[in-house]
Amino acid sequence: MRKHYILKLFASTATIMVGVQPAIAQSEESATVETDEASQQPAYAEIVVTARKRVENILDTPIAISAFDSEALESRGITSVADLADYTPGMNTNSVSSGRNDRSFQSIIIRGFAPALSTQQTSSIFIDGVPVSTPTAIQNIGDPARIEVLKGPQSAYFGRQTFAGAVNVVTQDAPDYFSGTIKAMLGTRENREISAQIGGPLIEDLLSFTGGARYWSRKGSYENGGQRGQTLGDQSTTSANLALEFTPSSNFKAKVVGIWSENDDGPNASGLIPAYTLTDAAGNTVIQSQSNCLIDGNPYFCGALPGLQAGQPSMNVTNSPFIQDFLANPTGRLLDPEDGTDGFGLKSRFYHVHLAMDLELGDTGVTLSSLTGYNDEIKSQLSDLKVYSTDTLLNPFGGPTYFSYPYLVEYQQKDFSQEVRANYDNGGPFHAVVGASYLYSFFQSGGGGSPGNLGVTTFPTVSGATKSRTYGAFIGLTYDVTDRLSLSFDGRYQIDKLGAYARPGGQTLLSDAFAPAGTYADGEKLIGKTYKNFMPRAIINYDIAPDMMAYASYAKGINPGSFNVVFLSRPASTQAAAAAAGLQIAVEPETLDNFEIGLKGRAFNGALTYTLAAYYGIWDKQLNVQQIQATNPNTGIIELISANVNGGKVKVKGIEAELTAFVSDNLTLTASGSINDSSIDSYSSPTVTNLTGITDFSGKENPNTSKYSGVFSAEYKQPVGTGSTEAFVRGDFIYRSGIYTNVSNITKTPAYKQVNARVGLVNDDISIEAYVTNLFNDDAYPSAVDFFTIDPSFAYFGTQSGAVVALRELRTFGIRAKYNF
Repeated sequence: MRKHYILKLFASTATIMVGVQPAIAQSEESATVETDEASQQPAYAEIVVTARKRVENILDTPIAISAFDSEALESRGITSVADLADYTPGMNTNSVSSGRNDRSFQSIIIRGFAPALSTQQTSSIFIDGVPVSTPTAIQNIGDPARIEVLKGPQSAYFGRQTFAGAVNVVTQDAPDYFSGTIKAMLGTRENREISAQIGGPLIEDLLSFTGGARYWSRKGSYENGGQRGQTLGDQSTTSANLALEFTPSSNFKAKVVGIWSENDDGPNASGLIPAYTLTDAAGNTVIQSQSNCLIDGNPYFCGALPGLQAGQPSMNVTNSPFIQDFLANPTGRLLDPEDGTDGFGLKSRFYHVHLAMDLELGDTGVTLSSLTGYNDEIKSQLSDLKVYSTDTLLNPFGGPTYFSYPYLVEYQQKDFSQEVRANYDNGGPFHAVVGASYLYSFFQSGGGGSPGNLGVTTFPTVSGATKSRTYGAFIGLTYDVTDRLSLSFDGRYQIDKLGAYARPGGQTLLSDAFAPAGTYADGEKLIGKTYKNFMPRAIINYDIAPDMMAYASYAKGINPGSFNVVFLSRPASTQAAAAAAGLQIAVEPETLDNFEIGLKGRAFNGALTYTLAAYYGIWDKQLNVQQIQATNPNTGIIELISANVNGGKVKVKGIEAELTAFVSDNLTLTASGSINDSSIDSYSSPTVTNLTGITDFSGKENPNTSKYSGVFSAEYKQPVGTGSTEAFVRGDFIYRSGIYTNVSNITKTPAYKQVNARVGLVNDDISIEAYVTNLFNDDAYPSAVDFFTIDPSFAYFGTQSGAVVALRELRTFGIRAKYNF
């Protein structure tokens, strides 16, 4: 009878809430269902998170959180930020920018707060509470204990660039005895992985360790239509991690974590959907227009973007002597050629290290903590900017005889962070956290390209560095008014000091449109600005019943201001054009006022757990990207200049739900989903206006995010024989509605659907499984951007004249095995 009611309640609630995965993943200690012999009812492990810098049960934490422990990550195959977004309601990722779709550009989008650029994130990633510079950090941690996705402003506890949320990856503690895990995977299209993780005591009760290494690679799903036998989207990652834990006494612990990884990817998996037909000198069609409508007289796309035309995707990505000579020349490069890519594709390297120390002060209830972190990342990526292949379009710019547009982008990011805090909890009604933090961040980019003689007419240009120093002081207070009622107040006062500096070798500003004209020495400050902000959060939560908690909160989010430095190194005519278009060096911080209510709990002795959150946010001074075209007087080639502007105000509201039903000891059903509804109050985008003729975007939805998302999963386990071996089968259905490419809401991607399945055997020592991802080979684009149809005359560069789409991985079969020792 109990099962009947649970199934009925689960089905009706899932229908209302849109369906998916456990917001309340299993705890880091255990995800196993145990039986209470006295009651014969299932008893389930507690779920803990550290969203407020202290260990709390997730059902007692008045914040919207999705959490996944190591078993949940493994059962869903989550190894990247894109995988994480598939199983997290209200979360999207975007990996396509400027004609390329690869791991050099990845944005995390929580609740629709899409960042203008990858360097200006609205949500950030942390490892054990330490900020990291890149979303790829998730796949570089050997075997996380847990990943927490925190939704809504998290500025009070996590600081900079947690305007819309934060992703915190919690590493495993070292085991009490020597043990380890070896994993292997082999799949279609040369998908393969081998990893090992070991740990244990080095000096009993004093020093222990965990460490491991991983190699993963795959061939892309798409053959290059312009170069038979070559695939687009090849990727490989090599990584290693090491952690040491020092426990000289019962009240002190120190943990140092180090991570290294390298990505070595081939040409990216992007596709061009052109709005114009291009022909060669003989009149042969090179690429056919796929436009289905005229927008303000401009050919473009109305409704869902079409599929790729025959022969696509294709790119000119031959590693010719022309390209090899270009990449071997160090002149004007940001990175040494030894560290950069050696052909079309991406090469990146990431270092991370952090030290965490905790000291308990006797029986006072006070714990002193210190977090010190450092990140260093470089990226080098070469792509064919026109995103189609041709050998018959003649090149009027020199270099190869055929028209090509190789474009190199390079980044270097470094940061150092330090946090100190004191936690107070003596078991009474009052809990407190007080602390201070410092973050130093360095960013520099370089790049360029040309259809002509690279290195002669147009060469990569290194921009000046931007540096920021962020000082913060924060406090978190919670008082249990009664056994049921608690009040919390959090806040952070933050000072951001930003500076833009002259590029290596010095820099001459040819115009005073943005900064005083003149010659600046290498590293000399060009411009600086200071921002001061206070970010509060207030929460009230009430236990309606022993297993049901409701909360309401208000939080202020601030996303720091930034500088546009790309046009400082451009010719005077380009700077004048940028100034005339209203572009500025400094942009103001974005602000968010977020209101939220939520409900968390469990029913049927824990057989059903649920979370529900509804939110309303006012996003002001929203950053968006504006582009202008300017002719380089040195080359005669039209260049794109992009800059951030404070051009929008948006109201965002939505609802999120997550359910887990342990129907029996064998069957678990999970469902989660979200509705994210946005409405633009005001927005300025000359680029979209030029395309559509629309100047008033009020009432439109924010682009680059799904309005509806959901996941439904079912897992069944059955004991085999008399030992600990179990057979299992699992299926996951993932859904995300299409996303608009711009604020006109005229063009969008088709809905994204994916079915994954796995079946296998598992016991305490060994597991083996067969799996399939994207079972029905759905090829809907996960993301897309407005772009251009580029030809040798640059005739279609005045307005957007095409779209570039990210191409997803197609159906993949494989087997996985794991051995624990």
